[in-house]
Amino acid sequence: MNTATLDKQTSDKVSFISFIVPEFALAYKMNVQEAWLYLKQYGGLDYLNRHWWALHTDTPYWAVRSMFNICRSNGGRR
Repeated sequence: MNTATLDKQTSDKVSFISFIVPEFALAYKMNVQEAWLYLKQYGGLDYLNRHWWALHTDTPYWAVRSMFNICRSNGGRR
């Protein structure tokens, strides 16, 4: 059995993503599954994956807003 653990950066990234997606869902009146699919479809998850380190240093409001702006520029209309 492999008992390897995540390195600190990966663990922090997973923690932030699991925090910010529900915040996005709450802000835009979606359930978490709808938010995940919306973010995936319109590039928000790619953006989040690439820029999570910078996004986590700001308030959740601005992180969510940045993700919304990315999705909107990729065709999202929520």
